[in-house]
Amino acid sequence: MSMQDLIRQLLAELGENPAREGLLNTPKRVEKALRFLTSGYTADVDSVLNNALFTVDYNEMVIVKDIDFYSLCEHHMLPFFGKCHIAYIPKGRVIGLSKIPRLVEVFARRLQIQERMTNEIAETIREKIDPLGVAVVIEATHLCMAMRGVEKQNAFAITSAMLGGFRSDARTRMEFLELIRRPELQSRGIQRQPADVVHAD
Repeated sequence: MSMQDLIRQLLAELGENPAREGLLNTPKRVEKALRFLTSGYTADVDSVLNNALFTVDYNEMVIVKDIDFYSLCEHHMLPFFGKCHIAYIPKGRVIGLSKIPRLVEVFARRLQIQERMTNEIAETIREKIDPLGVAVVIEATHLCMAMRGVEKQNAFAITSAMLGGFRSDARTRMEFLELIRRPELQSRGIQRQPADVVHAD
């Protein structure tokens, strides 16, 4: 059975008439949207980076902050979205700056949980350039909390992954949090573990 057939069946299970005018092309649109929103499954990290790894004599913090992303939670297949902040301390190699948001998209465009996505981004950067440290902080609103369940529209989740120098050196970690201007994160003393966790109901 094709995806479009499954979507027609789903519409019928919801009590709708898949043959009515407004829904006639919905299966095709939904399939197209889902293929796009889950395109991270077919993305290859090395192809995304496209050899944009450069040898540089630079060992200060590199930060790309406020990277917008949209993903689908694997528990309810509802959107969660927000901003991702990434820092690393090079050890002779850097990543082309435009590739970092693309790397976020690779992992965001999958069925995800925020905690895993945070770790996947950090671990991939560590694997590709072996830096002195990597830090990733994600802030996101989850529609599975806002639209259903507890229905808390103003709640958001914060997760972090601190590797290498960002985990072992509190001053380095605090410098990163100061530079992304998130004082509420500093007050929580974020370590490697997520500060807030969203679970399925």
